[in-house]
Amino acid sequence: MRKYIYSGFISFLLLSCSGSDDTLKTVKNTAPTVPTLVAPINNKLCIDNTVSLEWNASTDAQKDPITYQLQIATDNQFTQIVKTDESSLPIQTASLSKGIAYYWRVKATDSNNASSNYSSTYSFYTEAVAVTNHLPFMPQLVLPEFDATISGTTAALSWTASDVDTNDALTYDVFLGTVNSPTTKVGNNITATSLNTSALLPATTYYWKVVVKDNKGGETIGQIWSFKTNL
Repeated sequence: MRKYIYSGFISFLLLSCSGSDDTLKTVKNTAPTVPTLVAPINNKLCIDNTVSLEWNASTDAQKDPITYQLQIATDNQFTQIVKTDESSLPIQTASLSKGIAYYWRVKATDSNNASSNYSSTYSFYTEAVAVTNHLPFMPQLVLPEFDATISGTTAALSWTASDVDTNDALTYDVFLGTVNSPTTKVGNNITATSLNTSALLPATTYYWKVVVKDNKGGETIGQIWSFKTNL
């Protein structure tokens, strides 16, 4: 009889230990979802220079508290950031200068320091006093991706551009070269947002930029992009 009691006791201990292993398993923390921007809508002309920026709230699988980081810059690569704010709410108000194109994005971070990627980038323009024409927004890179390596000696350059003055006609000057700040113009007053280039050298880094112009004398010089040709 004692042998049965002893065996049952051992079995109980084994089951107890087996159950405790499950409770000791830790749940892997995951980052919150990427915020999606709501307002101002992309390419918006804001009459007031005090702007309310809103985005959809992120979700966190572990239901951790979330903090949002808002970045506002005067370039779409965010090398010239003018404002960085953190908030627990999916809304933030910013007082900015008038008559300037701004670019903004948001990322979410949980209380365990897991961060989402940044949202897509939106742009807006703050109205200046007595403005009759607004400069176009800075061109956005499409192809080749920044610092990408391409095959062959021909490259298809592609970009996008916009203007809050929606009736303005936009044209583009394209510069390409092997020095960082290219001066050779390979496209002059073109209306398309793409350009094919040929006779490139192998194993060479190329730099290019786009100048976007409206039909009222407005001009915006884009940032310098680069790509490489393979051997």
